[in-house]
Amino acid sequence: MSGSMSSISPSTPWPPRSPSNNIQRQSAINLKPSTKFSIPNFSIPSRRKNSKSFPSFIVNSAAEPANQTTGKSKPAPLVVVGSANADIYVEIDRLPKEGETISAKTGQTLAGGKGANQAVCGAMLSYPTYFVGQIGKDAHGKLIMEALEGGGVHIDHLTEVSEEPTGHAVVMLQSDGQNSIIIVGGSNMCGWPENLSKSDLETVKNAGIVLLQREIPDSINIQVAKAARTAGVPVILDAGGMDSPIPVELLKHVDILSPNESELARLTGMETESFEQISLAVAKCHQLGVKEVLVKLGGRGSALFTEGKEPIIQSIIEAKKVIDTTGAGDTFTAAYAVAFVEGKSKVECLKFAAAAASLCVQVKGAIPSMPRRKAVLDLLQSI
Repeated sequence: MSGSMSSISPSTPWPPRSPSNNIQRQSAINLKPSTKFSIPNFSIPSRRKNSKSFPSFIVNSAAEPANQTTGKSKPAPLVVVGSANADIYVEIDRLPKEGETISAKTGQTLAGGKGANQAVCGAMLSYPTYFVGQIGKDAHGKLIMEALEGGGVHIDHLTEVSEEPTGHAVVMLQSDGQNSIIIVGGSNMCGWPENLSKSDLETVKNAGIVLLQREIPDSINIQVAKAARTAGVPVILDAGGMDSPIPVELLKHVDILSPNESELARLTGMETESFEQISLAVAKCHQLGVKEVLVKLGGRGSALFTEGKEPIIQSIIEAKKVIDTTGAGDTFTAAYAVAFVEGKSKVECLKFAAAAASLCVQVKGAIPSMPRRKAVLDLLQSI
């Protein structure tokens, strides 16, 4: 399939499902917590006390200071505020039935979490990216920090918390590349300060775009979204994570909401099997104050709904072989954000994101699968 895209109306036939290339679909169950390339000392300064200062970036390109060496202005960074998990992979032929015990082919622990995935994706796409999040003082935390730094992400605002373990997830990966995930929040959900530090909020206000997800407390997301809105910084909220309703206060400060089909259905209480049903569910999101809704549709591609305008759809860019879909949705959202902040048209943003997601599913693991910018551009040139 070529990655064509078009503007559609509710009467337009919906593309058929592509079960072999369902590159942005996953199910997640949330449980309460029980628990640039060189690697520095694992001690991270707490943002509550000795956090490093964030460099000043100006969003208005006309006012951006020029780099003294190149004469080019610095781009305002992508700032991701969100989760970081240790993903415990188990490869299985099928999901176990109720009461059944099955054996896994292999097991492996890799860095992941929606926030960390999106941050590494932004950095791998050669865009300056900062991550604001929490890890525990444990081996999983070290794994995540190593992966973030190895991916080129600025981690000045990554905080170690001693009272909570690093968040983790069990990823049940089936032979067809599809997955089911159980999340344990850990330091992603607990140990946050009641109010984010001035340094963290200044980081947000100086961003070119901010990415949020629902694997950290809503109260943190609301603080971030409000700070971004006061500074005129666009906010994308990935709806993946908690299955509780999204607070209206958060939605009011979000510029783009990005759910997949099942998340859209859960959030609105409406069916999302056909395009007509998806359109009605999106209209409900518009009524709640969200102007744009970017729906990830797995093997059917994606659709961008802007209030008052015709939707735009992007078909998938076929992957040679689907190995693991775990990080595809995060890759898509982060790649869209990078293209958006770089000033590309909405059509170009969708196509860039589809190409990045296509490359992602061909590699096992979430963070390890994030594509480099050159690979994305090469793929786009080949279709």
